[in-house]
Amino acid sequence: MPTVFFLNGPHADRLGAVGEEQENFPAVSARCHRAAERAGLLLDLRQTNDEGQLIDWVQEARGADGLLIDAASLAHSSIAVMDAMLMLDGPVIEVHRANLHRREGFRARTFTSLAATASICGLGVRGYELAIGAMAELIAAGRRR
Repeated sequence: MPTVFFLNGPHADRLGAVGEEQENFPAVSARCHRAAERAGLLLDLRQTNDEGQLIDWVQEARGADGLLIDAASLAHSSIAVMDAMLMLDGPVIEVHRANLHRREGFRARTFTSLAATASICGLGVRGYELAIGAMAELIAAGRRR
């Protein structure tokens, strides 16, 4: 079964505590694991508020079949996360719950998108599930980054 890392950056651990998100991170994680099971993927889902830890995990993903990443605010600021993503051979899907293009201008562009095969934004947690299904299709098709 193909293995996919799904890495979440700052503040995902606070889902359900702020804004319009209704589900907390454990509930979102459970949804993602169910979607991965339906798609025939083994999902390694992690969350950190630390940029260095996120970089280490992206580097660790070199041994996986693909990477899903919601780097959150680090997507807009971390060239180091982008550089780590560029080292990957498999497909990479960048995911954001919010529509970045409807937020502040500096959020409309991400460094991480420059290293991604595809990007999904603005669909809330449903975007995570769609990204998992899309990743399964990319892996099955033999798509590389």
